[in-house]
Amino acid sequence: MNDNNIKRCAVVTGGSRGIGRAICIELAKQGNDICVVYAGNDQAASETVSLCLEANKDITALSIKCDVSDEAAVKSMFETVISEFGRVDILVNNAGVTCDDLLARMSCDEFDKVININLRGTFICCQAVTRIMMKQRYGRIVNISSIVGVHGNAGQVNYSASKAGVIGLTKSIAKELASRNVTANAVAPGFIATDMTDAMTDAAKEATLAQIPLKRVGLPEDVAKAVAFLSGEDSSYITGQVLMVDGGMGC
Repeated sequence: MNDNNIKRCAVVTGGSRGIGRAICIELAKQGNDICVVYAGNDQAASETVSLCLEANKDITALSIKCDVSDEAAVKSMFETVISEFGRVDILVNNAGVTCDDLLARMSCDEFDKVININLRGTFICCQAVTRIMMKQRYGRIVNISSIVGVHGNAGQVNYSASKAGVIGLTKSIAKELASRNVTANAVAPGFIATDMTDAMTDAAKEATLAQIPLKRVGLPEDVAKAVAFLSGEDSSYITGQVLMVDGGMGC
Protein backbone atom coordinates (compact mmCIF):
# COMPACT_ATOMS: atom_id res chain seq x y z
CA MET A 1 0.00 0.00 0.00
CA ASN A 2 1.07 3.57 -0.55
CA ASP A 3 2.54 5.48 2.37
CA ASN A 4 1.34 9.04 1.99
CA ASN A 5 4.32 10.27 3.98
CA ILE A 6 6.74 9.22 1.22
CA LYS A 7 7.95 12.06 -0.97
CA ARG A 8 7.15 11.07 -4.54
CA CYS A 9 9.38 11.73 -7.54
CA ALA A 10 8.05 12.30 -11.06
CA VAL A 11 10.05 12.00 -14.27
CA VAL A 12 8.50 13.78 -17.26
CA THR A 13 10.04 13.35 -20.70
CA GLY A 14 9.59 16.18 -23.16
CA GLY A 15 9.04 18.31 -20.08
CA SER A 16 10.57 21.60 -21.12
CA ARG A 17 7.69 23.12 -23.10
CA GLY A 18 3.99 22.90 -23.96
CA ILE A 19 2.08 19.96 -22.54
CA GLY A 20 5.18 18.59 -20.84
CA ARG A 21 5.80 21.84 -18.99
CA ALA A 22 2.17 22.00 -17.85
CA ILE A 23 2.43 18.41 -16.58
CA CYS A 24 5.59 19.20 -14.62
CA ILE A 25 3.97 22.22 -12.97
CA GLU A 26 0.77 20.35 -12.11
CA LEU A 27 2.69 17.44 -10.57
CA ALA A 28 4.82 19.90 -8.62
CA LYS A 29 1.63 21.47 -7.23
CA GLN A 30 0.67 18.01 -5.98
CA GLY A 31 3.90 17.86 -3.98
CA ASN A 32 6.02 15.64 -6.20
CA ASP A 33 9.71 16.23 -6.80
CA ILE A 34 10.21 16.82 -10.53
CA CYS A 35 12.77 15.70 -13.07
CA VAL A 36 12.35 17.58 -16.34
CA VAL A 37 13.76 15.44 -19.16
CA TYR A 38 14.40 17.35 -22.37
CA ALA A 39 16.07 16.90 -25.74
CA GLY A 40 17.94 20.12 -26.41
CA ASN A 41 16.51 23.46 -25.26
CA ASP A 42 18.50 24.23 -22.09
CA GLN A 43 16.79 27.56 -21.48
CA ALA A 44 13.28 26.16 -21.77
CA ALA A 45 14.15 23.31 -19.40
CA SER A 46 15.57 25.76 -16.84
CA GLU A 47 12.42 27.87 -17.11
CA THR A 48 10.26 24.81 -16.43
CA VAL A 49 12.33 23.96 -13.35
CA SER A 50 11.88 27.52 -12.08
CA LEU A 51 8.13 27.41 -12.70
CA CYS A 52 7.86 24.13 -10.78
CA LEU A 53 9.67 25.65 -7.82
CA GLU A 54 7.43 28.72 -7.98
CA ALA A 55 4.39 26.44 -7.96
CA ASN A 56 5.56 24.61 -4.84
CA LYS A 57 8.49 25.81 -2.75
CA ASP A 58 8.55 22.52 -0.82
CA ILE A 59 9.61 20.35 -3.76
CA THR A 60 12.91 19.77 -5.51
CA ALA A 61 13.21 20.07 -9.28
CA LEU A 62 16.01 19.48 -11.75
CA SER A 63 16.46 18.98 -15.48
CA ILE A 64 18.35 16.30 -17.41
CA LYS A 65 19.13 16.37 -21.12
CA CYS A 66 18.43 12.98 -22.67
CA ASP A 67 17.62 11.43 -26.04
CA VAL A 68 14.86 9.02 -25.07
CA SER A 69 15.51 6.86 -28.14
CA ASP A 70 19.05 6.16 -26.87
CA GLU A 71 19.00 3.21 -24.46
CA ALA A 72 22.32 4.10 -22.80
CA ALA A 73 21.28 7.74 -22.34
CA VAL A 74 18.00 6.72 -20.72
CA LYS A 75 19.78 4.33 -18.36
CA SER A 76 22.17 7.10 -17.35
CA MET A 77 19.27 9.51 -16.85
CA PHE A 78 17.47 7.19 -14.45
CA GLU A 79 20.72 6.52 -12.57
CA THR A 80 21.00 10.27 -12.02
CA VAL A 81 17.40 10.47 -10.83
CA ILE A 82 17.93 7.64 -8.34
CA SER A 83 21.14 9.29 -7.14
CA GLU A 84 19.34 12.60 -6.56
CA PHE A 85 15.94 11.42 -5.29
CA GLY A 86 16.37 7.79 -4.31
CA ARG A 87 13.25 6.62 -6.15
CA VAL A 88 11.00 7.08 -9.18
CA ASP A 89 7.28 6.98 -8.47
CA ILE A 90 5.79 8.58 -11.58
CA LEU A 91 6.93 8.33 -15.19
CA VAL A 92 5.20 10.45 -17.80
CA ASN A 93 6.30 9.66 -21.35
CA ASN A 94 5.48 12.87 -23.17
CA ALA A 95 8.46 13.30 -25.53
CA GLY A 96 7.27 13.33 -29.11
CA VAL A 97 7.93 14.68 -32.58
CA THR A 98 6.04 15.01 -35.86
CA CYS A 99 7.26 14.76 -39.43
CA ASP A 100 4.09 14.98 -41.49
CA ASP A 101 3.57 14.05 -45.11
CA LEU A 102 1.22 11.98 -47.23
CA LEU A 103 1.93 8.26 -47.41
CA ALA A 104 2.97 8.43 -51.07
CA ARG A 105 5.65 11.02 -50.28
CA MET A 106 6.82 9.96 -46.83
CA SER A 107 10.35 8.60 -46.67
CA CYS A 108 11.43 5.71 -44.46
CA ASP A 109 13.67 8.14 -42.58
CA GLU A 110 10.66 10.34 -41.79
CA PHE A 111 8.72 7.32 -40.61
CA ASP A 112 11.60 5.98 -38.50
CA LYS A 113 12.34 9.36 -36.89
CA VAL A 114 8.84 9.61 -35.44
CA ILE A 115 8.65 5.95 -34.40
CA ASN A 116 12.07 6.13 -32.72
CA ILE A 117 11.15 9.04 -30.44
CA ASN A 118 7.44 8.51 -29.88
CA LEU A 119 7.24 4.72 -29.58
CA ARG A 120 10.77 3.35 -29.11
CA GLY A 121 11.50 6.16 -26.61
CA THR A 122 8.39 5.32 -24.61
CA PHE A 123 9.34 1.63 -24.61
CA ILE A 124 12.92 2.31 -23.47
CA CYS A 125 11.82 4.60 -20.63
CA CYS A 126 9.13 2.18 -19.45
CA GLN A 127 11.56 -0.72 -19.52
CA ALA A 128 14.21 1.24 -17.63
CA VAL A 129 11.83 2.25 -14.84
CA THR A 130 10.12 -1.14 -14.48
CA ARG A 131 12.62 -2.72 -12.09
CA ILE A 132 12.71 0.42 -9.96
CA MET A 133 8.94 0.50 -9.56
CA MET A 134 8.58 -3.25 -9.11
CA LYS A 135 11.14 -3.18 -6.30
CA GLN A 136 9.29 -0.29 -4.68
CA ARG A 137 5.99 -2.12 -5.24
CA TYR A 138 4.60 1.22 -6.33
CA GLY A 139 4.50 3.20 -9.54
CA ARG A 140 2.42 5.26 -11.92
CA ILE A 141 3.21 5.22 -15.64
CA VAL A 142 1.30 7.65 -17.86
CA ASN A 143 2.04 7.56 -21.57
CA ILE A 144 0.94 10.39 -23.83
CA SER A 145 -0.78 9.06 -26.93
CA SER A 146 -3.03 11.13 -29.20
CA ILE A 147 -6.49 11.18 -30.69
CA VAL A 148 -4.85 10.31 -34.01
CA GLY A 149 -3.52 7.13 -32.41
CA VAL A 150 -7.16 6.09 -31.97
CA HIS A 151 -8.76 7.48 -35.14
CA GLY A 152 -5.85 8.08 -37.54
CA ASN A 153 -5.21 11.24 -39.55
CA ALA A 154 -4.36 11.88 -43.18
CA GLY A 155 -0.79 13.05 -43.59
CA GLN A 156 0.32 11.52 -40.30
CA VAL A 157 0.71 7.80 -40.88
CA ASN A 158 4.00 7.80 -38.91
CA TYR A 159 2.63 9.83 -35.99
CA SER A 160 -0.64 7.88 -35.91
CA ALA A 161 1.22 4.57 -35.96
CA SER A 162 3.52 5.67 -33.15
CA LYS A 163 0.67 6.85 -30.94
CA ALA A 164 -1.44 3.75 -31.63
CA GLY A 165 1.61 1.72 -30.64
CA VAL A 166 1.83 3.64 -27.38
CA ILE A 167 -1.70 2.52 -26.54
CA GLY A 168 -0.92 -1.15 -27.17
CA LEU A 169 2.32 -0.82 -25.21
CA THR A 170 0.47 0.76 -22.29
CA LYS A 171 -2.21 -1.94 -22.11
CA SER A 172 0.40 -4.71 -22.15
CA ILE A 173 2.51 -3.01 -19.47
CA ALA A 174 -0.59 -2.61 -17.31
CA LYS A 175 -1.17 -6.38 -17.37
CA GLU A 176 2.48 -7.16 -16.61
CA LEU A 177 2.96 -4.77 -13.68
CA ALA A 178 -0.41 -4.73 -11.92
CA SER A 179 0.58 -7.38 -9.36
CA ARG A 180 3.36 -5.06 -8.14
CA ASN A 181 1.02 -2.11 -7.55
CA VAL A 182 2.24 -0.34 -10.69
CA THR A 183 -0.42 1.15 -12.95
CA ALA A 184 -0.02 2.13 -16.58
CA ASN A 185 -2.46 4.35 -18.43
CA ALA A 186 -2.48 6.53 -21.53
CA VAL A 187 -3.79 10.03 -22.11
CA ALA A 188 -4.84 10.87 -25.66
CA PRO A 189 -5.01 14.63 -26.25
CA GLY A 190 -7.05 16.09 -29.06
CA PHE A 191 -6.47 19.57 -30.50
CA ILE A 192 -4.31 21.27 -27.86
CA ALA A 193 -2.77 24.75 -28.14
CA THR A 194 0.97 24.04 -28.39
CA ASP A 195 3.92 24.96 -30.62
CA MET A 196 3.03 21.89 -32.68
CA THR A 197 -0.52 23.08 -33.42
CA ASP A 198 0.58 26.72 -33.84
CA ALA A 199 2.40 25.61 -37.00
CA MET A 200 -0.93 24.69 -38.62
CA THR A 201 -2.52 27.02 -41.17
CA ASP A 202 -5.53 29.09 -40.08
CA ALA A 203 -7.75 27.09 -42.43
CA ALA A 204 -6.57 23.81 -40.90
CA LYS A 205 -7.18 25.15 -37.39
CA GLU A 206 -10.71 26.27 -38.28
CA ALA A 207 -11.51 22.92 -39.88
CA THR A 208 -10.29 21.07 -36.79
CA LEU A 209 -12.15 23.36 -34.39
CA ALA A 210 -15.39 22.63 -36.27
CA GLN A 211 -15.01 18.96 -35.30
CA ILE A 212 -14.85 19.67 -31.55
CA PRO A 213 -18.24 19.53 -29.77
CA LEU A 214 -17.02 21.80 -26.95
CA LYS A 215 -16.08 24.38 -29.60
CA ARG A 216 -12.75 25.36 -28.10
CA VAL A 217 -9.13 24.43 -28.40
CA GLY A 218 -7.78 22.47 -25.46
CA LEU A 219 -5.07 23.87 -23.21
CA PRO A 220 -1.92 22.10 -22.00
CA GLU A 221 -3.33 22.43 -18.50
CA ASP A 222 -6.36 20.32 -19.52
CA VAL A 223 -4.01 17.46 -20.37
CA ALA A 224 -1.86 18.07 -17.30
CA LYS A 225 -4.81 17.69 -14.93
CA ALA A 226 -5.74 14.36 -16.50
CA VAL A 227 -2.15 13.15 -16.17
CA ALA A 228 -2.05 14.33 -12.55
CA PHE A 229 -5.20 12.34 -11.78
CA LEU A 230 -3.74 9.16 -13.27
CA SER A 231 -0.49 9.80 -11.37
CA GLY A 232 -2.15 10.10 -7.98
CA GLU A 233 -3.88 7.96 -5.38
CA ASP A 234 -7.43 8.65 -6.56
CA SER A 235 -6.73 6.52 -9.65
CA SER A 236 -5.22 3.53 -7.83
CA TYR A 237 -7.83 1.11 -9.26
CA ILE A 238 -7.44 2.34 -12.84
CA THR A 239 -4.93 0.71 -15.17
CA GLY A 240 -4.66 -0.13 -18.86
CA GLN A 241 -7.01 2.69 -19.83
CA VAL A 242 -6.95 5.45 -22.44
CA LEU A 243 -8.31 8.79 -21.27
CA MET A 244 -9.31 11.04 -24.18
CA VAL A 245 -8.78 14.75 -23.51
CA ASP A 246 -10.29 16.06 -26.72
CA GLY A 247 -13.40 18.14 -26.06
CA GLY A 248 -15.53 15.35 -27.46
CA MET A 249 -13.70 15.29 -30.80
CA GLY A 250 -13.43 11.51 -30.77
CA CYS A 251 -17.05 10.80 -29.82
